[in-house]
Amino acid sequence: MTGNVAQVFTTDEEWAATLEAAREALRPGGRLVFERRDPEKKAWLEWNRDQTYRRVVIPEARRVETWTDLADAEGSLVSFRMTFVFGSDGAVLTSQSTLRFRGRDELANSLTAASLAVEEVRDAPDRPGREFVFIARRPPQIAYDHC
Repeated sequence: MTGNVAQVFTTDEEWAATLEAAREALRPGGRLVFERRDPEKKAWLEWNRDQTYRRVVIPEARRVETWTDLADAEGSLVSFRMTFVFGSDGAVLTSQSTLRFRGRDELANSLTAASLAVEEVRDAPDRPGREFVFIARRPPQIAYDHC
């Protein structure tokens, strides 16, 4: 799971079902790898137009301006709005989302509850100190000797 997608599952039930489905999709010994933002860094405090504004020109298309605004932060849930302004006509699209910022221990416990063993938690190479990469493994099948 890339792009912090693990954070879109805001309820414990959604997250548990996702981990169960991932475990079932893995072969014995297979790995699940995902990244998540470190909630202690409070990245959402930087989600405002001044700090997130970008202007991109898409070849053979038009100019796109985009930014993110924090809408609400309560407990582990953070809601935000992304705004996109397209070309010279100024067409505006917005997208509202909510993410859940689970702590490291909470994530490790949820993986264990889903019968996935946490092998390693490392710094994200592209955002050191801001994100973690979890590596969990579906335990290998144990062959029992029937005597």
